[in-house]
Amino acid sequence: MCGRYAQSFSVDDLEGFFEIDEVAGPLPPPDYNIAPTDPIVAVVERPRDGRLRRLLVPVRWGLVPSWSKDASGAARLINARVETVAEKPAFRKAVASRRCLLPADGYYEWYPVTRDGKPAKQPYFITPEDGSPFVMAGLYEFWKAPDGTWLTTATVITTSATDDVGHIHDRMPMAVARGNWDAWLDPGFDADALSLLTVPAPALTYYPVSMAVNTVANDGPDLVVPLAGTE
Repeated sequence: MCGRYAQSFSVDDLEGFFEIDEVAGPLPPPDYNIAPTDPIVAVVERPRDGRLRRLLVPVRWGLVPSWSKDASGAARLINARVETVAEKPAFRKAVASRRCLLPADGYYEWYPVTRDGKPAKQPYFITPEDGSPFVMAGLYEFWKAPDGTWLTTATVITTSATDDVGHIHDRMPMAVARGNWDAWLDPGFDADALSLLTVPAPALTYYPVSMAVNTVANDGPDLVVPLAGTE
């Protein structure tokens, strides 16, 4: 975790929910089957006109460190373990001043099952019980390509799964509580930023969904509908 998630909220919904000052650039459309290296939506704060402004920005999922020679390793850095994120060279600078929020409906995990006598993996969708957005803790980074163009990428911070969902997978995204958004996003916040993530995750629910989510080309709201007979 987290290797696939859904984000179906409209730009208007996200602007209101996060109290956005500016939408910076065209955003990717809602996507029910976001996979590594896909474009995603992030909430960041950057100084503009002498003050911090909260921005809704497009980034690519899979962090590319600023010092990387190329972007080919991005798919390996879609997650950052909270236990070691402050120590890893790829994430240290981002932890200090480039933290973001990554909105999601929820995320997918796969659980081993036996189907027709053969081993298989059943996808489950994991989402907040109250239907609110799952606000994942993220980090972002800027990388300058050899041709001079800039790429902005992000990673999801993960932790040990709660009892609600730990039997499906032992890892889950870290959530940022609403009361900690300001400090988490503030690039000048110089205390231990990771301590802001100690608030317990929201109550989660889970249910099996269609195997169609296994194919990254598939998209649409049907992917997060519970399998018949499991509601």
